Amino acid sequence: EESPRPFATGELLHYKIKWGLIPVGRATLEVAPSEEVNGTICDKFVLAVRTNEFADAFYKIRTRAESYVAPNFRRSLLYKKRQQEGKTDRDVVVRFDYGRKMAFYSNHGKLEREIPIRATTFDPLAIAYLFRLGQVRLGEKRILPTCDGRLVQEVEVTVKAKEKLRVPAGKFEAFEASPALKSLRGVFKKSPKGILRVWYSADARRIPVKMSSKVVVGSFTARLEKIEKATPSKD
Repeated sequence: EESPRPFATGELLHYKIKWGLIPVGRATLEVAPSEEVNGTICDKFVLAVRTNEFADAFYKIRTRAESYVAPNFRRSLLYKKRQQEGKTDRDVVVRFDYGRKMAFYSNHGKLEREIPIRATTFDPLAIAYLFRLGQVRLGEKRILPTCDGRLVQEVEVTVKAKEKLRVPAGKFEAFEASPALKSLRGVFKKSPKGILRVWYSADARRIPVKMSSKVVVGSFTARLEKIEKATPSKD
């Protein structure tokens, strides 16, 4: 069905992050202004995560990911991640070459991996917005082809019960969605038996209002704190 796009350039979502009951940092999800990639004007999305002064003493995080998606959300063309987490220091660029059906993964300017991809493939950040484009219905399952440059996955997302949530940004009715991921790295890296859970608002915007997972260093929760310019596009 044709419907207004649930997000628009300028949308900026702010989250408070806790490990257990302890506030440890903040994150933002941004629909940034479009940029050109090899002659194609792309939608751009940005995730930024940083720990606070308390958490810095134990496990400092300063991570930024950028996703560049072809018009009409056809597929990812470029993915960048500047990852500083504890002792991990990566400066990743993943280029998607659909003519050669390959993704090229570079770290600090050095090509480290080449892997085959499908004609339609999305980076890990893009799938958060791809999921928002469709109607969210109870019991629905979606398969999202995903590649971070090192691993290709068919991510199955199952929509579970609708519930009422209270987060710093207000009260929401939201559907819980659970992506079945074989591997998560960095900030969202799960414990072996951990489950990543995302709650999307039940309105037309389908905003991720809460994210939760049991991660390697404990229990992670991000709750929506503030929304900026969350007006659907009329395009």
